[in-house]
Amino acid sequence: MSVNAAQSESSATQNVDMWFDPSCPWAWMTSRWLKNVTEVRDVQVTFHVMSLGILNEGKELPADYRAHIDETWGGARVALAVEEAGGKEALDKFYTAYGEAYHVGGNHDRRAVAGLAVQAAGVAASVMDVYEGGEIDERLRVSHARSQEIVGGESGTPVVSFDGKRGYFGPVITPAPKGEEAGQLFDGLYALGRVEGFFELKRARHKGPDFS
Repeated sequence: MSVNAAQSESSATQNVDMWFDPSCPWAWMTSRWLKNVTEVRDVQVTFHVMSLGILNEGKELPADYRAHIDETWGGARVALAVEEAGGKEALDKFYTAYGEAYHVGGNHDRRAVAGLAVQAAGVAASVMDVYEGGEIDERLRVSHARSQEIVGGESGTPVVSFDGKRGYFGPVITPAPKGEEAGQLFDGLYALGRVEGFFELKRARHKGPDFS
């Protein structure tokens, strides 16, 4: 590649895809980092829905965690219905409103939070009809399956793809970096994520999510 071609590629808009379940605090942190990145880099982030409920179907889990997982279905269903009704822009608004109420605000009435987020997304309140399930579940499975396909195997949330060809679980970060720190982290991960032979980078995690 010539120097001019390399410069042209580096100056082009960088597209990133991220799959999330609205109830996952770690996905929320990653999404806010990516939103911060868009303020310091020419980056376009596209959100997609995956499901912790689908991911954990048929697994033996502690009773309290099983109850938590079973309650995640509604938010994921509504998120997908919002996308179908209003497109990616509406989904982005829904996710921001949901996360600010649920993760940051501490309102854990997930049905109520989903309803508030639907209003913020600007779509019809009737999308809440899918909260308890129905045909939406099959479409949710398709969206979730894409997240697993692009990462190459079973993976939790978030899943991020920097090139649309391969995806990765993570990054798991707390708190969400801001400003140039957010941009520098993106630069490094974007470079790694476009290398076909790159698979894993990990260290032990000793703290919970910090929503500050």
